[in-house]
Parts: sequence; C-alpha cells; structure tokens
Amino acid sequence: MIAVLGECVADAFAERPPAVRGERSPVELALRVLPGGGPANTAVALARLGTATRFLGRLSGDVFGSLFREHLTASKVDLSGCVDAAEPSTLAVASLDAGGQATYGFHADGTADWQWTPAELAALDLTGVSCLHTGSLALVREPGRAAVEAFAAAARERATISIDPNVRPSLAPREAYALTRWCGLADILKLSDDDLRVLRPGEPVERVCDTWHAAGARLIVVTRGAAGALVSLDGDRLEVAAPRVAVVDTVGAGDAFTAGFLHRLGGLGLLGGRLDGLDLETAGRAAEFAAQVAALTCTVAGANPPWSHQLQPER
Repeated sequence: MIAVLGECVADAFAERPPAVRGERSPVELALRVLPGGGPANTAVALARLGTATRFLGRLSGDVFGSLFREHLTASKVDLSGCVDAAEPSTLAVASLDAGGQATYGFHADGTADWQWTPAELAALDLTGVSCLHTGSLALVREPGRAAVEAFAAAARERATISIDPNVRPSLAPREAYALTRWCGLADILKLSDDDLRVLRPGEPVERVCDTWHAAGARLIVVTRGAAGALVSLDGDRLEVAAPRVAVVDTVGAGDAFTAGFLHRLGGLGLLGGRLDGLDLETAGRAAEFAAQVAALTCTVAGANPPWSHQLQPER
C-alpha cells in the first residue's frame, strides 16, 4: 500500500453561464468546481491504476468536503486515515491559458488542510504501507508543517519517502521550501521545471540534482511538460519523451505522473526501503509509463487521471 498525505482543494473554473432568452448579464460568472489538490490527485491516480492507496487528509464537513469524499471513494481510495475537520475546505479559482496551463488564486487561510497536530498524525496507521508520498502545501503551510515533516521522518523507518514540493509562490515564500533538509528524508524527489525556476532560478538542472543527491535524495525526477522528464539516480541521468496528445488542459498532469511512477516502482517490489536494487534503466522505464499516465490526464478537463484499462499494457 502507498499512503499519500496532504491537501484536497476545490478547483473552481470560471465560466460564462448560458444566455437566458437571448440575454446575458455582462457581469455574471458561474464557477464549475472539480475536486483537486496535488496529494489528493496523486492518491486518486494511484488507486485508479490499481495500487492500494490510503489518503491521509483533513476533510471538512462542508459541501466541498463531501465532494472530496465522494470523488476519492469512487476512485477506490482508502479514507480510513482521514480526519473529520471542523475548518472549511481550501478553494482555488483557476484560469487556463491558451495552452491549457492553469494559474490559481487560492482561498486558503484557516482551512482544514493545514491544521495537522502531532496527536492527529500519531494516531495514523501506517501498517502495510511501503511508501509515504507527501509534499505540496502540507510541508510549507502553518501551523501543521512541522508536524507533517516530523511524521515523514518517523515514517522513513518503515517506508520509502516520496516528496513533491509542487511550489505555489502565492501561498508560501521560496524560503519555506526546505529542499536541502527534505532531501535528508526523501528517497524520491519529484518536481517540475516550473518548480526549479522558482527554487533555483538560473541554475543548470544537473548541478541542482547533484546538490540534492549530496543532501540525501537518491532519485530525482524533473518533469518538463511536453518535453518529457529528466531522471537522475545517484548522479546518473537519462531523459524520457512525453507522448503527443491533444491537450485539453494540464491540470493534475504532474500528480498523475507521480502516481504512475510510484505505481510502477511498487509493482516491481522496489518500494519499502531506500530503493535498493533500483537501476537507472528501470527508473527510466517507470518514467516512460508515468509520462503516459500524465499525457492521458491532459486529454480531459480537470484532474481526471486514467484508469488502468485505459493505458497501454505495461512492459
């Protein structure tokens, strides 16, 4: 089983409602809300691929919290590790550019996702969990960030640790993303080229990877959208291509990539420790599969990753 710890976010897309009797208010907008949030998206994609997945989240009792529960459950995600939270859900209002790339305005102050306490985390059951994936805003938002990081450090004794910083400059300053320290926890670090441009502007990706390898992360994967991905294992590197697809939007594509990558490593029995037995060729094949999962996610609206039967057979 893989456990995913982090946030659920209600992704709201602004749309002009249809005209009534040929008339439309010049100031009227409708919001189409889809369940999202990087960690929740990753959990959904993992479960749809066939990996037993437990989501560790703080779910509100509001209308969006109900939407999250329905979406996760329908995708066969185990919610036994979730906390019923009194605070409201996090809302993100998204806009898409001509290429389907989303930008977000967040309504996140005082919301449920960031209020983790040490007692809540200590009560979570990691029995049978071979990998803990976390990151995104759970590791940078107060007041719960320190408790989440300590939980990941303790989980390292029994599980592979995967971290995706999923950088959101509008919600946390660059200094909050403690990558050097996190590399002391993480066996797998996955991030995007956009993340790198914020965290290490102007630096060659190879130099950044070597710095983070030296800090402790064995496997680093940098996704590059339509340009594919770079895989770096202990300083040895290769690149994989991305399949060509008709893009509707890119929402959730990076999360789907993470899920595909962890699913493939888990299926090969490589999770549960410090990636013993993993070689660069195997990591590259896992990234190729992950790129296929991400590409299919881009062909539909919102974070709606594919089910296993929609993919080409794994090789």
